[in-house]
Amino acid sequence: MSNQTLVKEFILQGFSEHPEYHVLFFSCFLSLYSVALTSNILIILAITFDPGLHTPMYFFLFNLAIMDIICTSSIMPKALEGLISEESSISFGGCMVQLYFLTWAASSELLLLTVMAYDRYAAICYPLHYSTVMSKTSCNMLAAGVWVLCAFNTAIHTGLMLRLNFCGPNVITHFFCEVPPLLLLSCSSTYVNSIMIVLADAFYGMMSFLMTIVSYGFIISNILKMRTAEGKKKAFSTCSSHLIVVCMYYTAVFYAYISPVSSYSAEKSKLAGVLYTMVSPTLNPLIYTLRNKDVKAALRKLFLFFRN
Repeated sequence: MSNQTLVKEFILQGFSEHPEYHVLFFSCFLSLYSVALTSNILIILAITFDPGLHTPMYFFLFNLAIMDIICTSSIMPKALEGLISEESSISFGGCMVQLYFLTWAASSELLLLTVMAYDRYAAICYPLHYSTVMSKTSCNMLAAGVWVLCAFNTAIHTGLMLRLNFCGPNVITHFFCEVPPLLLLSCSSTYVNSIMIVLADAFYGMMSFLMTIVSYGFIISNILKMRTAEGKKKAFSTCSSHLIVVCMYYTAVFYAYISPVSSYSAEKSKLAGVLYTMVSPTLNPLIYTLRNKDVKAALRKLFLFFRN
């Protein structure tokens, strides 16, 4: 290592291989970021100021909106800067900070979607015991557990990344700092990092996905047992929005991460990155708003309040 110079900053490749589309990408990404921020902030305000939305389902939706804001805000300013400048550089420390907040928000969202599936399972399968099972204390503990557990897990991954040496090249084949392309740039052993990634994939990806599938298996089974069509329609409408969000988010995350680091594909990872850091945070509040009368009513009250 005495004859090698450690990297002090990275170059984010971004979409430099398609310079002719930079204006189009900038316009699209800025629009998505603006809509994501605005819609998620509106969801947070609506749930905060409307007592009718102070229920477990909307409490978790409140947390999801915060996670979406952290996720998209951790990468979008730098990504937009890269599209209007000839070269996008980021310091080593800045890269680690971006990696931490992005991983924290993304992993938290996976666990929170599982908690939200359990909430719908309790509401539909055990309606008489729902208020006891999903009490205010239980909801606070579940939400805090998601935030703290994912913060701790992310700290481990970021700490393991900090112990690596980067001697060059320093070009990250992505538009933000992500674990797989960073590991490919390291000039020291990444064995421990790779093992931790496999464990994280198994827990946050596979286990969360299986728990969500099991929850919805019981939900669908219970709905089919209902005698009235109106009851079935009402029960399904309470979880259809969440099911759409789950399918969309897991598709993007599995596409990006459930594969060995050695088989990393820059183009595939960029596409998945756009889906779960920009498209998903933009569509989540729209899906919950367009398919939910309570949220739409709360937003109308909010608009009237600010107008007056």
